[in-house]
Amino acid sequence: MLRKWIYVCALVALLPAAAHAQGRLTTAIGPRLGFSSGPHSLDQFFVGGQVEMGELAPDLTLTPSIELGFGDDVTTIQVNGDVHYHFTVSGSAWRPYVGGGLGIAFFSFDLPPGFVGDDSETEIGLNVVGGAIVPTQGGSRFFAELKLGIGDIPDVKALVGWNFGL
Repeated sequence: MLRKWIYVCALVALLPAAAHAQGRLTTAIGPRLGFSSGPHSLDQFFVGGQVEMGELAPDLTLTPSIELGFGDDVTTIQVNGDVHYHFTVSGSAWRPYVGGGLGIAFFSFDLPPGFVGDDSETEIGLNVVGGAIVPTQGGSRFFAELKLGIGDIPDVKALVGWNFGL
């Protein structure tokens, strides 16, 4: 299992370096929060953050994120490596996007009294993403997103967030 984490971390570390070598790296970072529903918990509130790593290709961005979810006697930590394709809508500041990526979720279960010990597990799945970004007057960007999970990661996530350029 440790070997898988090392491979994932190495891949995430190398992708921004490749984009920077092509001269297209623009970076934004910010918080995100929302609600999720999934196979291990019915309802969770989560908070987290993401880094939008600029254009890998025209209108294509790498947006890794990490989220910490609470609810239904389960704590979830999820790391996502999503790629978004952004569309331009003429006459509008909104930039809708679609995409997908890999999600790795760690679940920690708080078992009810009478059961021996707590339990945990790690699952890997795919994310299908849709959302929209709009710039604010202050130069930051607000976004809203819907994420569908395929596999044993949260099934549905609805979230909002804010990106600040670096």
